[in-house]
Amino acid sequence: MTSRSRLERVGHALVQTGAWPGRAAAWLLLPMIALVLVAVIGSLMHVGQIATWQTDLPLFGTELTLTGLAELQWHLLAIIIMLGMSYALAQDQHVRVDLVYDKLSTRGKAVLDLLGDVIFLLPFCVIIGWLSLNFVEFSFNTGERSDYGGLTDRYLIKSFLPLGFVFLGITGIGRILIHLGRIFSPAHAEHAAHEDRNG
Repeated sequence: MTSRSRLERVGHALVQTGAWPGRAAAWLLLPMIALVLVAVIGSLMHVGQIATWQTDLPLFGTELTLTGLAELQWHLLAIIIMLGMSYALAQDQHVRVDLVYDKLSTRGKAVLDLLGDVIFLLPFCVIIGWLSLNFVEFSFNTGERSDYGGLTDRYLIKSFLPLGFVFLGITGIGRILIHLGRIFSPAHAEHAAHEDRNG
């Protein structure tokens, strides 16, 4: 018999589903580094406009400027952060006060985590995720773009705000199922915790 209950297995599947976009978004660090290098070199060479084209491309419009490259760095960072939240939570790397937590049993930790996820995490995801939809809609309806000749279609980047909270919510639901499994299956709790610590 596996050391994880059925509830925990379903929870782990949801946690992994919510976390994979954050794992994938980590690769955006490579183009970010490249953009920084290009922006620095372009600034030293006093380059303003890098390229132009006839077709209106999403996010870029009809030209690529040094300002656009600088803004793209921040946009990629925003994507990494928004999608990385669920990955950090899945890896249990989120901020937590461990003064009391470390002294609890596996079951006690599960109860405390369950309360935190139900009372704070899920309501936060729902409220901020819902409110951010208006934020994206306003950006789309007003055609928000850079005021300094940079990138266009800012709603594309802002859409990662509600998307990030959807994945964070999925991860949170998965965590809740894991906690419930550990609370109601104490015989499996210690083994499951040991599995988590050792990968």
